[in-house]
Amino acid sequence: QVQLVESGGGLVQAGGSLRLSCAASGRSFSSCGMGWFRQAPGKEREFVAAVGRGGIKTYYIDSVKGRFAISRDNAKNTVYLQMSSLKTEDTAVYYCAATVLDLGTGYYEYNYWGQGTQVTVSS
Repeated sequence: QVQLVESGGGLVQAGGSLRLSCAASGRSFSSCGMGWFRQAPGKEREFVAAVGRGGIKTYYIDSVKGRFAISRDNAKNTVYLQMSSLKTEDTAVYYCAATVLDLGTGYYEYNYWGQGTQVTVSS
């Protein structure tokens, strides 16, 4: 089992930045690929970014490339999502997730989920 707790969400103006954190406990963190998903009101949960076990391999959806950066600190059992140049369409609940795969990009590839943190971007 892996327990995940997100933090760092909040209200920010368009063009601003936020850094989300996700603290993990339980199963060896370094053996899990990690990802961030988001879900806007009335929409399905969508994949945003992933990072491999070693922190080298990353993957992003096109709409956040160049604006978001995912990273991890295996010594601290934490994964981060640095979000810059935020847009109103980035408003959503952001979820951290862990997979037994090295790098997962699909919802069903992830085994463990956090409770989510709200990110609201105002115009």
